[in-house]
This record gives sequence, structure tokens and C-alpha cells, in this order.
Amino acid sequence: MSLKQIAELTGASVSTVSRILNHPNYVGNDPQLAAKIWETARKLKYVPNSSAQELRKGTRRREEPFTVDLFLARFQSLDEDAFFGELFQNVQEEILSSGCLLGETFSTVNLMELFDLNSTSAGMIPYKPQEKREIADQIPYLQAKENSGLIILGKCPREWIVPLKKRYSCIAGIDRNPTDHEYDEVVCNGMTAAEKAIEYLISLGHTNIAYIGDCTYESRYIGYYRSLINHKIALNHGNIYPTNQTEQEGEGAMEKILSSRSRPTAIFCANDSTALGVLKALRRHRKRGYLPSVISIDNIREAQKISPMLTTIDIPKRDMAHLALTILLDRKKGAHTENVRMELPCRLIVRESCNYVS
Repeated sequence: MSLKQIAELTGASVSTVSRILNHPNYVGNDPQLAAKIWETARKLKYVPNSSAQELRKGTRRREEPFTVDLFLARFQSLDEDAFFGELFQNVQEEILSSGCLLGETFSTVNLMELFDLNSTSAGMIPYKPQEKREIADQIPYLQAKENSGLIILGKCPREWIVPLKKRYSCIAGIDRNPTDHEYDEVVCNGMTAAEKAIEYLISLGHTNIAYIGDCTYESRYIGYYRSLINHKIALNHGNIYPTNQTEQEGEGAMEKILSSRSRPTAIFCANDSTALGVLKALRRHRKRGYLPSVISIDNIREAQKISPMLTTIDIPKRDMAHLALTILLDRKKGAHTENVRMELPCRLIVRESCNYVS
């Protein structure tokens, strides 16, 4: 498969296709076109020219390239969370630049279909039970996927970990929530990021700080209330707004805050997507004169485009993608056997959405 063929199928120029697929730092002006090029390359099992050239020169053995599948553990679609959308793109770039093949991308919905014992899926050894069993009972009938590895984006539901380890000999995860060393992973600890965000708000004089985000075994929520406790600030449960961390739910949570009698002076959002919804709601009601400080976690591209520009905690997505694939390939070579965790630091990005308490 050549760049020219991908260009013909996507309607892009050969030079554009080459820049997107062969230069990890290049970001085109048309994200939709870039996504189309990546998807076409994945379907056609494109291997970068550098890898093909090495094969022709005889510097590499002629063998099937290693395939890397991607599991969206937290969301069903990349459209639901811009952080994982950008992380997904970084991972794809790393896979291609390493000479590996882009495999399939799936979510928990696809896993339910794959592990359905009443299904004729190629992923299962034929078996006809009288009734469905729990996932753990299905494990013995699961086929391993040859010459393939898996990168998990987000927190993997515990019930899927054993089945996935049966299917893939190499697994690496990328997330803000570390697991109990159940597979190799690269993390940027969400609790640390949350503490950094709250510490910054407190340094601006804020003590009435709301939280918008997931509250279920979520490290960012733990970091939020632990910071308040450390500063002897009482936890106000009226300031907690549980959401699924999407822009739409952030907007809805902000509407609730606007209609409440006691409004916080600052709002900590668990991710940038939620914060974008919060800022949109605030702009819609700006005549009310209520302008709380807003801070979040992720540092997605859109955070610099919204007004006011969003103050956030940067999660090093590109480095996480690179290291996850490095660990995956290291595991494939048998260079390590213990489950390893690499933790990267986060950093505060100060922009326009936070101010000293008035």
C-alpha cells in the first residue's frame, strides 16, 4: 500500500498524506481529513516507507509486522472526550512510525459482542451453553490473538482485565488512574494533577471550590477533597456535581450552579471537556456578573481557543503514547516480565480563566 493510493482514496495530496503519517509532530489544518487519512491507513494496513525500505535493503527480516489494537476503555467514541481523541492520534502516530500495523479499535460494547458465547464470532472457540455465564467463566474458551498487542486508553473495567490478558500476550495502558500493577502502564497521576489544581486555586484565595466530574473511584476527586482537608477547608457536598465528564454534562452542571443560592468562587473540572461546557454556560449568562475561576486537567488543543483561555494541568499525551508503545514492544521481546508502571509529571498551565478571589 503506497501513499499515492491512500491519497487517492482520501482526496488529499500525497505530500499531505506523507506529512500526517510520517511526521508525528505535524498537525494539519483539517483534523477531519487527518482522521480520514489515519483511518484509511489503518484499514489498508499501511507500513511507513522507512520500514519498507529496511525490508528491501535486507536490514530487517521479512516477517509480519506486529499489530497493535486499541481499546477505548472509558468511552464508546473518541468524540465524547477530546483528551482521548488527541491521545488516540498520538498513539496511532507512534504505531506507524515504529513500523507496526494499526489494528482494530474497539470499546466495551464491542467486547460484549466478542465474548458472547452465543455468538459465532471468530474470536471464540465454538461452544453452546444452555445459558450465558459470567465473563470470568468464559475465559477458557477465548482464543489468543497472534502477533498482536493491545494499548488500553483509559481506566479498564476490572471484569475485562483477565479476558483481555487471555487474548493478548502484550498489554500496555495509558491513563490518569493507576491500576494495581495488573498490566504494564504509563500514567500521569490524576490525584497529583487535581492537588496541583486545587493548590493553585487556594493560592489565589479561593476556599469555596466546586468539583464537576466523576466521583466513582476517581483519583481526581480524591485529590480534590484531600487538598481541601489538608488546608482545613470543610468539604461542602453541595459543591459536588457528579458527571460523566463530557462537554454537555459540564454545561448542565454549570446551569445548576447558576441557579443555586450559594455559588462557589472557583470550579475545578475533572477534565477540559467538562470545563469547555462550563465556560460556554458562563458566556451565555455573562450578564449576571458571576465569573468564578475555572481550572481543569488535560491541556487539550481547544483549551487555548476558547474565551477565556482555560487554565489547566497539562498531561503529557505525546510522551505517554511513545512510552506505552515502547513498553509494549519491550514486553513482546521478552525483555521484562514484571508489570511495570511509568509515571510522568504534570504541570500547571496558567491562562485566563482563573483570578484572585474578589
